[in-house]
Amino acid sequence: IEDCRHLSVTVRAGGKAILLHNFYVPAGGDEPDPIINRKFKHKLDFVAEMNAIRAEHDEVSGSILVGDLNIAPLEHDVWSHKQLLKVVSHTPVETENFEAMRLAGDWVDLMRLNVPYEQKLYTWWSYRAQDWQASDRGRRLDHVWSSPNLVPSFAGYEILRPARGWQRPSDHVPVIARFDLD
Repeated sequence: IEDCRHLSVTVRAGGKAILLHNFYVPAGGDEPDPIINRKFKHKLDFVAEMNAIRAEHDEVSGSILVGDLNIAPLEHDVWSHKQLLKVVSHTPVETENFEAMRLAGDWVDLMRLNVPYEQKLYTWWSYRAQDWQASDRGRRLDHVWSSPNLVPSFAGYEILRPARGWQRPSDHVPVIARFDLD
């Protein structure tokens, strides 16, 4: 990926070589129109380039992809699906391209494995909210994916929601993923 928002490293754990990808997908600006908003076009192009990243590789035992992907793909990954359909991060063009990229790469969305589709799941809350906890207008912009063969090794994850309440916090909260690779 050309603009260096992708880091990857091969890690050895439990006798396995695991390829770990960490991505930052550009936020895309405020206007969800690639013709008038170059930042949004750049975001869509970046996601298209991610199609080259595959979960399966001959050189490693499995792959993990994590990062701030700046797209909330599912209806319950946002506080209001209907109100956010024209808001960057949840527009149909983003969510459709995102899901197509995930499927093309044969990636498994680990955060949704044990969380029912209809349950809200957030990793991000806007700075603009007066009381982010009370309004709870979040989005799931941070993701943890793996190759299918690592799913049995996935031991769970934790969204550190309390971190959003720290003094001078990020609008994203940390997500910790655990794998049992022994």
